Amino acid sequence: MTRNPSSSLSRRAFFASSGAAALTVASGPVYASVAAGSASDYTYEVVKSVDDWLAQLGEQSYAIMREGFTEAPKSSPLWEETRAGTYHCKGCDLYNFDARLKVVLEKGWVFFDHAQPDAVLTAIDGAVPEYGAMSEDTALTEVHCRRCGGHLGHLLIVAGGMKHCINGASLEFKPASA
Repeated sequence: MTRNPSSSLSRRAFFASSGAAALTVASGPVYASVAAGSASDYTYEVVKSVDDWLAQLGEQSYAIMREGFTEAPKSSPLWEETRAGTYHCKGCDLYNFDARLKVVLEKGWVFFDHAQPDAVLTAIDGAVPEYGAMSEDTALTEVHCRRCGGHLGHLLIVAGGMKHCINGASLEFKPASA
């Protein structure tokens, strides 16, 4: 599968090029990433084959949600969306975030103060030296959909508080009915 570098970044490229590494909230020893679909004690409600995920999500969303890539800043129209509504997982339609808790920041990703109750899980995303300012023993807190395990983004300290920094390509926005 080929990826367009202008539409998605690997985690390493994201942190090496953006300086966001300094904003990470988790630190401590290096841990292996618990990526979507990896071996763990948790069983996701929605499980599909690689071919089924690719057919449903397309290449960019698949790379982000199933392989942990990060979209390029400002590549999703959702980062500046301000209408009332709800944000659902693109993989399984679980209601993950509410527009009332969204914070529009010039950073270019979709930020929320909180997720919906029981909508997301977190995992430790191991550090790599290429992340730039991060030391080798620092880890990130990764955010996944509770129902399908799709990678949504990370928890970061941004604009003076902890925020869910979410890839727009991982979400479907549903505007509130008028």
